[in-house]
Amino acid sequence: MTETEPIGKWTPGTQILWRYRQNAADRIHICRPVTVVKDTDEVLAVWLAPGTECVRPALANGAPVHHEPLATRYTTPRTLVRDRWYGMGVLKLARPGEPWSVWLWWERDWRFQAWYVNLEEPRTRWAGGIDSEDHFLDINVYPDRSWRWRDEDEFAQAQQDGLMTQDQARRVQEAGRAVLKTITAWSAPFTDGWEDWRPDPSWPVPELPADWSRTPPQMASRPPGPVRTP
Repeated sequence: MTETEPIGKWTPGTQILWRYRQNAADRIHICRPVTVVKDTDEVLAVWLAPGTECVRPALANGAPVHHEPLATRYTTPRTLVRDRWYGMGVLKLARPGEPWSVWLWWERDWRFQAWYVNLEEPRTRWAGGIDSEDHFLDINVYPDRSWRWRDEDEFAQAQQDGLMTQDQARRVQEAGRAVLKTITAWSAPFTDGWEDWRPDPSWPVPELPADWSRTPPQMASRPPGPVRTP
């Protein structure tokens, strides 16, 4: 398939890129090669394997972004670095049009730890993968059905630093409330049994391509879509 052909469903085992644009910019600043587990009209499930080479932002001196105090975290100069995904892998689930994805985390012995709801721009699909934009605010969901917000301080700081408009922040909060309704009702994907899933041992660890930041032709002049809630 070329990037100008219609985009169909990916078959299990296909390697694609899961990418995030820099906030308030068009540049890709996070890229994670993943393996497709399932791709239907209801859900895209992908596996981020341990040891996968990824691209992530870092401080200009190469230090992790979270080492910078919050007050200057989003204004201090940054660079991009290549790094290996540490620890266990992550299973990512995304339903078309939803402004969030759900990630599953395990301990090293495959003891299920938690679901992680990443609030983000509805993903744009292209021949080589999907693109989105992270919205800072997240939710942890635990096997006992309890939950808690994450990174509320970063969400507030991002607004203060102009990385999100007030309207966008409002829509992100609406999306978060929609997720909480799903959690309270305890419906998909939390009831789909994904915590018992295991990767195919024959799958190789995907490689980071040299052109990981490329702009697909069909997206070159397409502006980012609005944040939507169900």
